[in-house]
Amino acid sequence: MKKLVQNKIFDAERALYNINDVQIINCKFEGQMDGESILKECRNYNVIDCSFSLRYPMWHGENFSLINSKMDEKTRAPIWYSKNGKIENSKINGIKCIRECENIVIKKCTINSSEFGWKSDNLKIYDTDIISEYFLFDSKNIEIKNLNMKGKYSFQYIENLNIKDSYLDTKDAFWHSKNILVENSYVKGEYLGWFSQNLTFVNCKIIGTQPLCYCKNLKLIDCTMENTDLSFEYSDVDGQIIGNIMSVKNPKSGIIEADSVGEIIMDKEEDTAIKCNGAVKIRQNIVV
Repeated sequence: MKKLVQNKIFDAERALYNINDVQIINCKFEGQMDGESILKECRNYNVIDCSFSLRYPMWHGENFSLINSKMDEKTRAPIWYSKNGKIENSKINGIKCIRECENIVIKKCTINSSEFGWKSDNLKIYDTDIISEYFLFDSKNIEIKNLNMKGKYSFQYIENLNIKDSYLDTKDAFWHSKNILVENSYVKGEYLGWFSQNLTFVNCKIIGTQPLCYCKNLKLIDCTMENTDLSFEYSDVDGQIIGNIMSVKNPKSGIIEADSVGEIIMDKEEDTAIKCNGAVKIRQNIVV
């Protein structure tokens, strides 16, 4: 049976350091001593109905849960180097939460954390609202469903990501990403997906200027595009677009199908660094 720590206030450095097999319920981590690393190097622990206002509280943890709890803006870098965790029904406002972690499930949370989820492996994020910059930078093997996300520079250098039923309002997203599938989602932001490889959108609405340039093996299936001027420059693209594309510029290769295209721009200068041999297909009419 797990030990119980309940209805306490902790503010000393490493107050519960290396505690194992414990339930921590209705505790506050705050106070004048301003101690760091309250729950460092802990194993098999559950944190329930607690509040945090101290730096670096949950580092090097294993087999943990954080349930119905709050981390305020003073909780800097709250969860690093940890694995096998669950975070549920919690509110997190600490910058740089989740760094170099493995096997973490996040459900029904509200998060405002710049640099969230860096260099981590096997994260699952469900039914969550998040505001972040550089969200999930250089992470891999990620599953996301019903995410409401706002920020910028998201999903950069990420590998093996599946997003479903989500709302993404984020500029410069998916840069240098690999093996990405986005389904049934709203994707708004400037300069989407540059330098990506194996990026696929299925039944998505894509909004914003200069999307999807310098892409390798880009696929769009039954998507709509709004205010997407100068699309697909120097990209290898197979796209089936419902409705209009504002403009297409210099696709490198592939076929782009759409009901209409406002403007097709194909530079003809012989010294162009990358020859443009793509085609735009307005249903059955080829335009070059």
